[in-house]
Amino acid sequence: MPIPPEEFNDLHETVKRTERQVKIADKEGERSVGQNLALIGSLGWLIAMPTVVGIFFGRWLDGRTEGGIFWTGGCIIIGVSLGSMFAWKRMKREEK
Repeated sequence: MPIPPEEFNDLHETVKRTERQVKIADKEGERSVGQNLALIGSLGWLIAMPTVVGIFFGRWLDGRTEGGIFWTGGCIIIGVSLGSMFAWKRMKREEK
């Protein structure tokens, strides 16, 4: 069964990207343990900080509107979503 052209193009791009990454790794070497730990730490902060800000902002809104935990829950979800998006963008930047 032949591969459809669009899948072949995706496969071709993936192979080319992997070849570029291997060439860069051969030229520059692998990242050190310290660099990997720094990346993991920064990703943690990128997710945690918007979540914490969402918690405080949601608690403040709940105090102003007497809405129980309605705003806190929503702001936590928004904070986690934003933090995950920031972490995803950071990982994509590291990948290049």
